[in-house]
Amino acid sequence: QLVESGGGLVQPGGSLRLSCAASGFSLEGYVIGWFRQAPGKEREAVACISRSGGRKSFGESVQGRFALSRDDAQNTVYLQMNSLKYEDTAVYYCAAYASGIQDSCVFIRVWYTSWGQGTQVTVSS
Repeated sequence: QLVESGGGLVQPGGSLRLSCAASGFSLEGYVIGWFRQAPGKEREAVACISRSGGRKSFGESVQGRFALSRDDAQNTVYLQMNSLKYEDTAVYYCAAYASGIQDSCVFIRVWYTSWGQGTQVTVSS
């Protein structure tokens, strides 16, 4: 089971850090991805991190503003979101897929076999 936390209300230009914690299984050996969905829109890929942590990919809309890290000892992945914009408002989901490759992550949604319930991020003044 994956559980997201850290969402909330923030002003434009502000920051939030989301956490994705795993329970019942170890995140070692898993690629972790973050996706988001705004009302009336398709689910969008935000970021992913390889099982080694050495490879990270970001969606174009968040490139340069968001950062991703993992702490396998804590069984948690963190999404640091900076310079938040109104259009970042969405429900954010973390997801995982098992991978045999150390330094690869992809945004192919059907590969992600475990999903969290999501956490709401609202950017508003």
